[in-house]
Amino acid sequence: MLLVLALVAAGCSTTEEAGGARPAGSDGAGPTGTAAPSPEGQPSEGGATIDAEPVRPVSVLGLAEQRHRGDRLRLGAVREQTADYTSYDVTYRSRSTTGPDQQGEESWTISGVLNVPTGRGPFPAVVLAHGYIDPAIYERGQGMTRERGYLAGRGYIALHVDYRNHAASDDDPDYQREMRLGYTADVINAVKALRSSREVPVDDDRVALFGRSMGGGVILKALVAEPGLVGAAAPWASVSSWEADNYRQFIRGDPSDSAMVSHGTPAQNPQFWRENSSRPYFDRITEPVLMVHGRFDDTCPPPWATATQRALVAAGVDSRLQWYDDGHAFGPAFFAAMDRTVRFFDAQLG
Repeated sequence: MLLVLALVAAGCSTTEEAGGARPAGSDGAGPTGTAAPSPEGQPSEGGATIDAEPVRPVSVLGLAEQRHRGDRLRLGAVREQTADYTSYDVTYRSRSTTGPDQQGEESWTISGVLNVPTGRGPFPAVVLAHGYIDPAIYERGQGMTRERGYLAGRGYIALHVDYRNHAASDDDPDYQREMRLGYTADVINAVKALRSSREVPVDDDRVALFGRSMGGGVILKALVAEPGLVGAAAPWASVSSWEADNYRQFIRGDPSDSAMVSHGTPAQNPQFWRENSSRPYFDRITEPVLMVHGRFDDTCPPPWATATQRALVAAGVDSRLQWYDDGHAFGPAFFAAMDRTVRFFDAQLG
């Protein structure tokens, strides 16, 4: 079944910015450490260098070894036109190298929705990574409609990525077995397709990532896989940066899950699940990060946000964690949280 289950929405009320603060009653349970990256060429006791193990293709560092070359962003039908922006159906090409020598290539057509502010531009841009919605019922642009409109109304181009196997995107038969790393490749390639477009007036130097729930995990892996890709990132109500947590919360007990069938459980194959987590590699991240989380989130528990924030700070990432009195879907505090997020993007992108 599915690797991480995360619904979508937005919002909150009271704010509390904290480098390592956590909601009242939270004990930071779960892996809260700052797990270090796998050693590369560490010296042995005799002074000789021990070669690092080859990077596993299905891993976050395996994704980092690929070259991502998104392009061919095409505007389709107009979905909506307001005084502030025009919304389009779009497609683009998500291209990534494959194979041990990176000589192969996979290429997928990915659909999405693009909001372009009214005016000449160039405009800063945000690429949106939505949370989990069953691909069988998912509709184009679903999951971050409010966020997309809010950003465009404040002068940001907003590109919502559908991911492979969603809406009008191509289907990848191995996306589950490969731990949905293809979703992260699609987001990286969306940034590159946006920058390469001659139709969309993007300021190439002012691009950010914004992910909800499962999408929060997607963009954290994007930051690890391709440092310097964007100028800032905001994971909202994110799944855990430690994949064993997500396994326990969402898929434990499902014997049909293709990742578990192919690779074993975290107890059976801990190295594999660690290598597919973003947390061990946070020291690769160069972008500032704003984490946003609800104190009453019962889908992605607040201790996950605390653990991720602590690990980011310990790895030297410029990261802050903003708490709101809200649940996973962000209802009452949506506008306060969006105001805070836009201020963050404004400050970081200039």
